Amino acid sequence: MGKNYAHSVKDRSEEQWQSLVDHLTQVAELTTFRASPLGLKQAAYAAGLYHDLGKYDPAFQRKLRGEQNRVDHSTAGASVLMASTLSQEAIPREMIAYAILGHHAGLPDRNTSAPSSMGRRLEGYADALHAGWRDDVPQTLPGLSNELMSLLESGRSNENTGAFDISVATRMLFSCLVDADYRDTEAFYAEFDGAKDREWPLLAQVLPQMITQFDTHMDQFQPTGEINALRRDILSHVRRGAGMAPGVFTLTVPTGGGKTLASLGFALDHASLHGHRRIIYAIPFTSIIDQTAAVFRDIFGQQNILEHHSAIEADKNHEGRDKLRLAMEDWAAPVVVTTNVQLFESLFAARPGRARKLHNIAGSVIILDEAQTIPRPLLLPCLAMLDSLARVFGCSIVLCTATQPAVGETLKGGLALAGRELAPDPSGLARRLKRVEIGHGGIMDNTALVSALRGVDQGLVVVNSRAHALDLWREATGLEGLFHLSTRQYAAHRRRILAQIRQRLAQGLPCRVISTSLIEAGVDVSFPMAWRAEAGLDQIVQVAGRVNRNGELLPALGQVTVFTPDGYAPPAEIAGLIGDMARMRAEVEDLQSPEAIQRYFEEVYWRVDAGLDAKGICKSFSLLGNSTNFNFRTVAEQFRMIESGMVPVIIPRDEEAIKAVAQLHEPQISSGQIARILQTHLVTVPPKARERMRACGKGDFVRPDLRADQFFVLGPELDLYAEQTGLLWEDSEYLDLSQSIL
Repeated sequence: MGKNYAHSVKDRSEEQWQSLVDHLTQVAELTTFRASPLGLKQAAYAAGLYHDLGKYDPAFQRKLRGEQNRVDHSTAGASVLMASTLSQEAIPREMIAYAILGHHAGLPDRNTSAPSSMGRRLEGYADALHAGWRDDVPQTLPGLSNELMSLLESGRSNENTGAFDISVATRMLFSCLVDADYRDTEAFYAEFDGAKDREWPLLAQVLPQMITQFDTHMDQFQPTGEINALRRDILSHVRRGAGMAPGVFTLTVPTGGGKTLASLGFALDHASLHGHRRIIYAIPFTSIIDQTAAVFRDIFGQQNILEHHSAIEADKNHEGRDKLRLAMEDWAAPVVVTTNVQLFESLFAARPGRARKLHNIAGSVIILDEAQTIPRPLLLPCLAMLDSLARVFGCSIVLCTATQPAVGETLKGGLALAGRELAPDPSGLARRLKRVEIGHGGIMDNTALVSALRGVDQGLVVVNSRAHALDLWREATGLEGLFHLSTRQYAAHRRRILAQIRQRLAQGLPCRVISTSLIEAGVDVSFPMAWRAEAGLDQIVQVAGRVNRNGELLPALGQVTVFTPDGYAPPAEIAGLIGDMARMRAEVEDLQSPEAIQRYFEEVYWRVDAGLDAKGICKSFSLLGNSTNFNFRTVAEQFRMIESGMVPVIIPRDEEAIKAVAQLHEPQISSGQIARILQTHLVTVPPKARERMRACGKGDFVRPDLRADQFFVLGPELDLYAEQTGLLWEDSEYLDLSQSIL
């Protein structure tokens, strides 16, 4: 048998190509290294050793030498493993087979009729491997079942959780393999072109310094005034809880109580005591990810913080060297600030680029800020994933919010939360930190709302849709200090607008803001008054957190007026929450108390019931005798935190964005690197709207030959984007027509 190769190099002799046996051995070792903290060393070694077995096909070797052919090199290793399965090793070998089959095309389903499913691919596989592969690759793989059983026993898996736990273990194995395969390929090609992703320090290396930096930062705040003293007490109490055993925690602190920094202090101390490998801070809205990341960078510096949004994904299933240009973050940074969308959709992903980070999520402290925002149709799958990460994969998870959802033991499929509250006396804190009265203003049309804003120097109106916010802003045009906030504006632009708002509020200047719900959760602003379109109690309480936030009006209270919009029906989901709130309203005295919020969420979950796993995702992972029935690909297609299916449009309006767009033409700069810069310079729009923009010449994909369809950029005239309104994609056809007439 002649020498077999894994990777070729154009215009280089075969002596400089990467040998196949070297690639398999190195990937096996790298996969094992990544899986060691997970308790999956044996399975990981087998996955790495067999993942590219199909490259022993002479047809693949001819392809490397220039023959134009298509060769499936991912099925062979899975087929060899499955064919030699011993009954007691069936499940762990299937886990390895999923990972091998998916390392290019993505994790497959087990038994569906799709051609991509494991069953169909194995049935259709015809062995064409050169027999000499047996001389290079060991065929004895002991200890797989014992290893898996030890993992499940350590995680207290049972008949209710076992199948889901094994599916998560398969995802972790897949992540280790994909990342190892990428890293070895990258290291080989780096010898020729020097392209290489960033290497991050380990959390353990920088944690002592980070704790010192955090303490120094907190020492700057003097405990003067009742609220500052209370925040300091909350921080001290929460940090004392760091010694509790790893697992799931709640942190229930009213808005303004300093829960962001308190949860960060807990995470640092908890990781130091229990050896966690990184800290992941997940935020529900892109509107506040920049704000939180900026706070963390101010404390720790840029070098240890990765900020990862959701909208641009460098994950196309390209072969060979294109994988280097399309590398996604593997979340190896000590501290990751990301969105709930990015976190949970990665955890349920099938694609290699999206799932590559999962093994680095294991062993982390995960803080879920505004935990109540997990979409209800996906609540039970998300809770099952959090439970498995905590029990089996060494994570500690903090559900951090002022409006704690009722996801404990009273909910079927809930988490073990008894005795796991980190805050001191949440009910007492709610009374001591109460700074707002909530009332109802009845039906209000836009004219009434504009009149209400005109009657105050500083006020906030929050409505349920971008369309309503834009209409209301247009009717209010002319009011002094008027601002419009919505996701029509890209994140970096919203950041500047919020800075102007904060400045005007601090200086006592007129400041009237019309916003969608993006301002509700965590945005650090404080108004004397607010109006909120009817919604769920959690949303109303979150708006109350933007009023008299720091007690500026005390002993007086701020005012939040809930109103029924005239002419704007609430979305169906919000209409249901309005009904839930109405049913529980008579049973509570104070809408802002933890008891009221608990009662509200119980009402919501009772009404929704089966809708807490609306797509049956938890049932998509089961065991049939001594075999798995995991539908990874189907679940990945169904699991969408945001159902709208919006697509990104890059706005090259700032110098940073203009420079990054120019770099799209430079092949040596990876798509992942550019995407990280552009993630704060994009607006998401409906797919059909983006197509209209393209048809009308208002934007296009930049370098599709190099970047595929990743980077759609608004045209250089920017006539669809305005300072106050943001992107008016609905106007693309109108502007095209008017310009042609002119």
